[in-house]
Amino acid sequence: MRHKNLLLSAGIFIFGAISLSFIPVKEVSPYESQISKIMSKMTLEQKVGQMAQFSVDAVLKSKIPGVPDFPVEVDIDKVTHILGDLKAGSLLNTPAGIAQNTATWDKLNNQLQEIAMKANGIPMIFGVDAIHGANYTEGSVLFPQEIAMAATFNRQLVYEGAKVSAYEVRASITPWNFSPVLDMGRNPNWSRIWETYGEDPFLTSELGVACIKGYQGNDPNHVGMYNVAACLKHFMGYGVPVSGQDRTPALIPENELRERHLKPYAATIKAGALSVMVNSAIINGEPVHASHHILTDILKDELKFDGVVVTDWQDINNLYKRDRIASSDKEAIMISINAGVDMAMIPYDENYCKDLVALVKENKVSMSRIDDAVRRILRMKYRLGLFSKPTWKSTDYTNFGSAQSQQLAKSSADEAITLLKNKNYLLPLQKAYRILVTGPNADTKRSLNGGWSRNWQGDKTPEHEKAGATILEALQQKAGKDHVVYEPGVTYNEKGKYYDENSPEIDKAVAAAKGCDVIVACIGENSYCETPGNLTSLEMSKNQQALISELAKTGKPIVLILNEGRPRIFSDIEPLANAVVHTYLPGSYGSLSLADILYGDVNPSGKLPYTYPKYTNLLTTYDYKPSENREVMEGAYNYDANNAVQYPFGFGLSYTSFEYSNLKINKAHFNANDELEFTVTVKNTGKIAGKEAVLLFVSDDVASLTPDNKRLRAFEKVSLLAGETKTITLKVPASELAFVGLDNKWRLEAGSFTVRCGNQKLSINADETKVWESYLK
Repeated sequence: MRHKNLLLSAGIFIFGAISLSFIPVKEVSPYESQISKIMSKMTLEQKVGQMAQFSVDAVLKSKIPGVPDFPVEVDIDKVTHILGDLKAGSLLNTPAGIAQNTATWDKLNNQLQEIAMKANGIPMIFGVDAIHGANYTEGSVLFPQEIAMAATFNRQLVYEGAKVSAYEVRASITPWNFSPVLDMGRNPNWSRIWETYGEDPFLTSELGVACIKGYQGNDPNHVGMYNVAACLKHFMGYGVPVSGQDRTPALIPENELRERHLKPYAATIKAGALSVMVNSAIINGEPVHASHHILTDILKDELKFDGVVVTDWQDINNLYKRDRIASSDKEAIMISINAGVDMAMIPYDENYCKDLVALVKENKVSMSRIDDAVRRILRMKYRLGLFSKPTWKSTDYTNFGSAQSQQLAKSSADEAITLLKNKNYLLPLQKAYRILVTGPNADTKRSLNGGWSRNWQGDKTPEHEKAGATILEALQQKAGKDHVVYEPGVTYNEKGKYYDENSPEIDKAVAAAKGCDVIVACIGENSYCETPGNLTSLEMSKNQQALISELAKTGKPIVLILNEGRPRIFSDIEPLANAVVHTYLPGSYGSLSLADILYGDVNPSGKLPYTYPKYTNLLTTYDYKPSENREVMEGAYNYDANNAVQYPFGFGLSYTSFEYSNLKINKAHFNANDELEFTVTVKNTGKIAGKEAVLLFVSDDVASLTPDNKRLRAFEKVSLLAGETKTITLKVPASELAFVGLDNKWRLEAGSFTVRCGNQKLSINADETKVWESYLK
């Protein structure tokens, strides 16, 4: 039996105020003496310049209005000022906001690097947001977005995809990638859900580590020429704004912040991540760019992070203009640098360097804080090999855009796409069927890829993405054009906002359906990114719901294809569908995967990485508290707390069936230092081969803080032939069953836990209570 006094007797502990001797200190990099020599010769102005990151457009010739295909050319006066006079140490972004070919990247970045080396003797570092492949380089392979990769529950696919992405970003003469996103996608309204690995901290941690290894390789001190520096985004708590609107405040108790939001960052920093980008928003009233507690106490001191902390776009200025905690840009700079920011993404503000120099001379920012930031920046440049090889050639990357990489992107989509409903086994379809393909997402690559695809909002994808196919094209290739009729019924207004639609022509789609056997309705969202992707209602658009309602009246079976960045609510029309297939944002090759799945050439194996809501006013996560889901709550009013969802986290169907049996553990009684080893037998009881994500959940039966309903603690993707049986081993450190108390300490309390895997269940017991200070034990 556990008691509240176990929690209270520990007292209140203010974290980050002391040094934790039991946290292992990272090995000092082999470059520290070289860095010291360089820094001893640097002026204050040179040091401050290293802390500045400008947009690449700040050093390019301005586009001439009305002149198409204006070439990307360096403006010598501008670049001399930015890299020479201001001594800037970094540039970012893609010229004119659109993808460039490798030859342009080669000429541009090598020219800029040569100018930087001549001006400062220190290499410039270029960064870019390449979040699902080298999306700012023409001809690169676009992978499924992170949310779709999460649906694979496959670490190896995430690793291999990140490895290809790193290779193609390096081929673009860019060594720094602002990825992965490790924010918790726990508010479905948020416009960046699709950039995350979903709602669960453990899944995000595991896939985040796989991504880091793919980007950086195995040695963070020696990042090779086929690898890039990763940047963890956005430290931390960014994904749960109270309003659901991007870059708006969150309210997160510190124990919640640590238990869920810190976990993926701690895991990936331990894996060697070289940089971190700061949360653009506000937590508990404090802008994170101003939080010494989060950026220094937790990130640098507690987690022993020795890499670079970079701001997001113009976020120091936001402390003044938006958040009003500073009375000027200069004061905002003082606050953020003292909080722990090392490099400022300015991106055009030339006054930043002048103001920061003045702040040091006025003793408002210490020289030691400047030196710490500069050492971190130079350390990352050494780790990337930029001092020994500041320039390289894109032509050395002969596997850029290779067929093998394209197949990997397609295989990733194969395992991501999730079958959510298959009434009367409508799927897989017979090729003899005549199908109507309809809906606004049927004939566009824009919605397949989402944002950050050839340009920021992804709206230029149709013009700049030649690979892959639209859903319509893929189905025509698969079934033959004679078996496919196309009538969209609803289309997007490509000249408006992402959610704008043209006047519907539903009657045309209904008329076309009468001559078909099956309707394949492709609905969801158009591409968007960040704040422009905000919405006011999570429901599927009225036009799209009307399309399905009218098509259902024809009596023809409907296959709903969901192609969306976040779970748009469609509970009113879901009963009208015989089958529902969720593609997320599967990339350019995702349509080929969808066609293979619809016709049975690929057996779907994706599982939901978030809880799919059923109602707009009932948004929840799978790890809810028990009080949120009671059929009847005792009392005078006899009211209930039903927590209904459309589909639960981890849900996904297959064309075959899997049987679970014989769940066992090596230690039914354990202590905090033990490793628990679970085994479970899984059999493919169907007639075709399939893949199954084996998920192990643990529930704390009684705790001094109300426990979660359940938590994912292990998973493994397994492939089984028809009739085949495998025994799966799932290892869980007992300390992973701990939670963070109100004193912000981790605690594993003595008592019972319930373990579930498939339909199997068993009970285990912690024999002692242990309390410790940090996630890093």
